[in-house]
Amino acid sequence: MKSIHSTYYFLGIGGVGMSALARLCHLRGAKVFGYDRVKSSITQELEREGIRIEYNDEVTSIPDEVLDQKASIIYTAAIPSSHPQLNFFIREGYSVKKRALFLAELCQGKTTLAVGGTHGKTTTTAFLTHMFAYSKLPFTSFMGGFFKNNSSNLIRTGDDFMIVEADEYDRSFLHLHPTVAGITSIDSDHLDIYKTPQAFEKAFAVFASQVKQQLIIAHGLPFDGLTYGVNVDAVYRIENVQKFETGYLFDIKTPKEAHRGVKLNQLGAHNLSNMLCALAMADQVGISVKKALESLESFPGVYRRLNVFKWKGAWLIDDYAHHPTEIKSVLETVQSFFAEQKKCVVFQPHLFSRTQDFYKEFIEVLSQFDEVVLMEIYPAREEPIEGISSKNLLRDLNHPNKKLIEKTQLAQTIEASEATVFALLGAGDIGEQIQFLKSKIEVE
Repeated sequence: MKSIHSTYYFLGIGGVGMSALARLCHLRGAKVFGYDRVKSSITQELEREGIRIEYNDEVTSIPDEVLDQKASIIYTAAIPSSHPQLNFFIREGYSVKKRALFLAELCQGKTTLAVGGTHGKTTTTAFLTHMFAYSKLPFTSFMGGFFKNNSSNLIRTGDDFMIVEADEYDRSFLHLHPTVAGITSIDSDHLDIYKTPQAFEKAFAVFASQVKQQLIIAHGLPFDGLTYGVNVDAVYRIENVQKFETGYLFDIKTPKEAHRGVKLNQLGAHNLSNMLCALAMADQVGISVKKALESLESFPGVYRRLNVFKWKGAWLIDDYAHHPTEIKSVLETVQSFFAEQKKCVVFQPHLFSRTQDFYKEFIEVLSQFDEVVLMEIYPAREEPIEGISSKNLLRDLNHPNKKLIEKTQLAQTIEASEATVFALLGAGDIGEQIQFLKSKIEVE
């Protein structure tokens, strides 16, 4: 692994990708500081681990140690180009790098496994990380999320293998040249960056061309590689799927072997595909398929990925879904497992640009729930776009049972509804409201 310098300052340290890198630098003995716009559960956890974080973007807030040591500056693509501290560091000649480049440098010379795709990156990476941990191999995993009941997104037992998410936002993944990569899907997204679906797909083609050893692709994608899929003619495939109360029972075939009666204790048919992608990647670097399948029994699940809770007789499904395709996957899951029950979606749209780009698709999938509840759009890095709002989205939804709420009204909305299954969806701060609810929720 590329050597760690003595002092780092992370701009946007509370981001899920940034925090894992900050943790690694801190773990390897560097002095680590950071800035973020707001306090969050991630920044508070980093502070407990001994990392000092500033929440004021003025140049005068930069710690003296960062200035004295001429720290290396790492910044996330979500930091605006007008950021005062970023401009100061550039002007003063500091070493300034985007997160994606820094991550790529850390992977140089290592056997790197990268998971790309519009959907499923984090869960697939989590499956892969768990398989490596179970196989007791020395690895470092930078997860774009968290295992349930684990507050760290850096999982590390050594440096021989690197496991990373290949993030397509801002073309970040084009810095990577992985040994093995998986691509789960290429549904258009981030059109504020790519402008057209064709440009989006072309970026994935470039990423695919940079894979050194083996590319694993979902069946049907337009790339050359080893295919995987469920009930399709793929190189790695799952067949004979049966559903049980908390997951699936199925058979699996790889290029060299077959296994019957495999069990996965996770809801969501898309998670069968995510697990299979991870299994194929692990197989390509020599992990025993038998051991990888054994690890599924203890797979803890991923925070805010189809997490299911029971509260006052209702089922709550907490998921990060923020793209129409992801919402559709959640819908199909609740329709499959809760067929006879009334279903309500509570959705906080993420980004004005994504809401604009997929306006019709959001309306189509949301309208398939029995009840629709919207929160205001979570802006993240963006300024508002004229005519794009949750109020307008609600207006254009042709649905008899719909409303717009403040995020603080989540609990009372659930209590007042006639539904018994609630899909709580979004990539913004709806997650914090759900955490607030959990003090009243009995985990099943």
